[in-house]
Amino acid sequence: MKDIRGIDWLQLLETWGLKLLGALLIFLIGMWLAKRLSAGLERVLGRAHVDSTLSGFLRNVSYAAMMVLVLVTALSSIGVPPTSMLAVLGAAGLGVGLALKDSLSNIAAGVMLIMLRPFRDGDSVQIAGLEGTVEEVRIFQTRMRTADNRLIILPNSMITTAPIINFTAKPQRRIDIALTVRYQDDPARAREILLAIATADPLVLKSPAPAVDIARLSEGGVDMTLFAWAKTKDVGEAKNRITEAVRSQLLSQGLSLPLPQRDLHVYHHNADGTPLTEIVTRSVADDGGAVSAKPRA
Repeated sequence: MKDIRGIDWLQLLETWGLKLLGALLIFLIGMWLAKRLSAGLERVLGRAHVDSTLSGFLRNVSYAAMMVLVLVTALSSIGVPPTSMLAVLGAAGLGVGLALKDSLSNIAAGVMLIMLRPFRDGDSVQIAGLEGTVEEVRIFQTRMRTADNRLIILPNSMITTAPIINFTAKPQRRIDIALTVRYQDDPARAREILLAIATADPLVLKSPAPAVDIARLSEGGVDMTLFAWAKTKDVGEAKNRITEAVRSQLLSQGLSLPLPQRDLHVYHHNADGTPLTEIVTRSVADDGGAVSAKPRA
């Protein structure tokens, strides 16, 4: 069936119908394959003991990339030039990238954290001056819980540019207990007592052995520091026990822990520099030692 211009509309509809049907089949089959392949990639990464967050992110990225390829192939089958589509996708990607640059930086930082692993879930860390226990590392953000059960949510881009202190990364940690003994006391005797306390505690490791360092001679006495090593999980309890034992043992052995003292002198002066005590004494002498008050009219 042709019109006055000689166009066979029936043949044209049949041709375009077949093209659209083929494009639809390519899209549906491609989407099915993309899902299967991305899911297979996640399973392979799981068998390789890759972090679940990273494997999930790579699955989504691979699925999106395959869907773009499927879409380009389907549109090419109906006559749309692939170069034009790639140019449009490139421009759209550039615009989205500029609009979401902060989010993309968080994604890149999240991938770095997951791959480099400066900390893991459950680690006690200090990041950008904030201290807490890591609960979860996500693609965009990291969640921490403080000791008083507050939730801290940090953007991943902030974490990768800030100093990170991981308190639980190593199996052993050192306990530092600083104290001061009087000049009248024997520092060698104090050192023996401190070493005996650390050696007797079952939570303190034998190697590295405990040690005592005499830091300096301060105005209040001799500053000393006891160094003892313990397992990371026992650091808090060991420090409490050693600190309590240091106080009780030093006092029971006749040694003392002096407190810093300050002498405060307060001087009261008038505006012209005359002491207020002199002004009060002079006024009392002028009145003959009596103080009178006259009512106001």
